[in-house]
Amino acid sequence: MNYPYNTMIPVKDQPGNANGVTRRKFIYNVSTVVGTGVMLASPLLSSAASFVKTDEGYTVKQVMDLFIKTVPGSPLANTVDTLKSGSPDTKVTGIVTTMFATIAIIHKAIDLGANFIIAHEPTFYNHTDDTSWLKNDDVYQYKANLLKEHNIAVWRNHDYIHHLVPDGVTTGVLAQLGWQSYADHALPNVITLPATSLKDLIGHAKAKLNIEKVRYVGNPDQVCKNVILIPGAAGGQRQIGAIDKYKPDVLVVGEISEWETAEYVRDANLKGDKISLVVLGHIASEEPGSQYMLNWLKEHVPGVKAAHVPSGNSLSFM
Repeated sequence: MNYPYNTMIPVKDQPGNANGVTRRKFIYNVSTVVGTGVMLASPLLSSAASFVKTDEGYTVKQVMDLFIKTVPGSPLANTVDTLKSGSPDTKVTGIVTTMFATIAIIHKAIDLGANFIIAHEPTFYNHTDDTSWLKNDDVYQYKANLLKEHNIAVWRNHDYIHHLVPDGVTTGVLAQLGWQSYADHALPNVITLPATSLKDLIGHAKAKLNIEKVRYVGNPDQVCKNVILIPGAAGGQRQIGAIDKYKPDVLVVGEISEWETAEYVRDANLKGDKISLVVLGHIASEEPGSQYMLNWLKEHVPGVKAAHVPSGNSLSFM
């Protein structure tokens, strides 16, 4: 989704940004796809969560509140991070973290005996999960009834994980790519790599992030050292603003509007600049945030079984 909040990369004035600066942090850490033997893991005891006795377990709200309390500036005044189904008072039998709470993910949660799904993105096909326009829609009704029938709570953890310092969705991407030591300490999205070709950089990203194909603009033989990494859908103005400010060799993003950043990079090359663009795909670029969430649960929510189940790409390549 679009991120009007914390961007680690300051950019030019944006609508709704009174300071003219946005801060965005990103993490990425990929796992196996659905159906490849995901197992529930038992987290270790953590003093951070010891106010709840393990023999009493946790409710959905207690787990949510534990995470929210770790986020600077919480609770957020305006957030999409609400329960999309279920009750906050439900006793948790197991947790699944994922990018999208798809019907396949719901069935996997049922198979695992989990009744709490923590998803990064919307459940009902729009940013705010407004369902008023879907009341008579068969797909919506099927999904909502499936969640209700199995008493499964779904919480969207989008704004809060992005407000962590550092962002719970750059830490993971960097870890999965093996780029942690190359990232700027203050601005993790700014990366200085050993010199490599664009072709090899793309090959590395595809292998590490389990991506079949990517889209790109640029010369495959271009030497790349300075990288800006912006997972998700930050928007053309932020992406182009980062190019203008940091002058990278390559901008690596999750998602673009094709008439914005891609056209800017194409024109920049025609002008004579040496700049490339790599488009990973929104889901591939942020799924590891759910792996980050799993790791957090293992450390801070003792006694609750949890698993990361990647939702996979909704789009196929021919």
